[in-house]
Amino acid sequence: MMKPFKAGITGTGSILPEKKLTNSQLESIVETSDEWIVKRTGIRERHILEDDVPLAKIAAEASVKAIEDAGLNPVDIELIIASTCTPDYLTPSLACTVQGEIGAKNAAAFDVNAACTGFVYALQTGRQFIENGTCKNILIVSAEALSRATDFTDRKTCVLFGDGAGAVILSKVDDGTGVEEACLGAVGDNADVLTLPCLYASDADIEKRNEGKKQVLWMDGSEVFTFASRIMSEATKNVLDSAGNEMGQIKYIFPHQANMRILQNAAKRLDVSMDKIYSNLEYTGNISSASIPVCLDEASKKGLLKKGDKIIMVAFGGGLTYGSALLTWSK
Repeated sequence: MMKPFKAGITGTGSILPEKKLTNSQLESIVETSDEWIVKRTGIRERHILEDDVPLAKIAAEASVKAIEDAGLNPVDIELIIASTCTPDYLTPSLACTVQGEIGAKNAAAFDVNAACTGFVYALQTGRQFIENGTCKNILIVSAEALSRATDFTDRKTCVLFGDGAGAVILSKVDDGTGVEEACLGAVGDNADVLTLPCLYASDADIEKRNEGKKQVLWMDGSEVFTFASRIMSEATKNVLDSAGNEMGQIKYIFPHQANMRILQNAAKRLDVSMDKIYSNLEYTGNISSASIPVCLDEASKKGLLKKGDKIIMVAFGGGLTYGSALLTWSK
């Protein structure tokens, strides 16, 4: 049965910290080169959150921009879902801190953590609240400070990650736009190929890291690359098939921005040109769950998205998790 309304994106907002870390600056920190980093990852610079700035601050700023873009006030928001794997605190949640910062006093608030897939997980979660009539306006904010969980003596990972925040407003829409289909998945059997310890770390996890660097991100790059290259194309095809759409109907694919070679590999498997795959990786690096909403905000502000355009968002991340969503643009 067709639902009388759907959940559509009606506003976007993003923040990238002013401080930048370029490849040439990294050359003086760790044994690497600009040429090697660009060739292997496609990244030239990334944004870094200042030490004295909480992640919640840029999350709140991105949220306010999204709320204003949707023509709403903070009191109109009924639910805040935040995604992050680098929160300031385990409690209060990032969502609760943002709620207090922006004055969204009528909103319930909670966090989700699906690592880099967090935005897609949050979108699919929020969609249910709209479609079942519980909420009319939901704020989804994804914010990450991966620089705070990076070992800058590990050249395999320190060249990849950056910081940033992106937000969208998910609202009740009845004009044929909105989220059409979404698919989520996880492969917990491979959980140990990408880890970031919190209150406990196994002996095996501690051994993988440089001495004294317990709470930093560690990744088996080749395993993650293999998984990502396969799952991005599979999840994209899955959501296309579920919606009964053809690739030719899709205006843009917004993938998680992890590595340019992964994006090129996915494009090849999907038999689409790179023009259809939106990327800002070159100047943001991998900002985990914030990457897709930051890209959406950029594309929207550039006028690249028009009402009625069909887009796909697809991500993969630690867990291992993956997810994709197909929606018709509402703005």
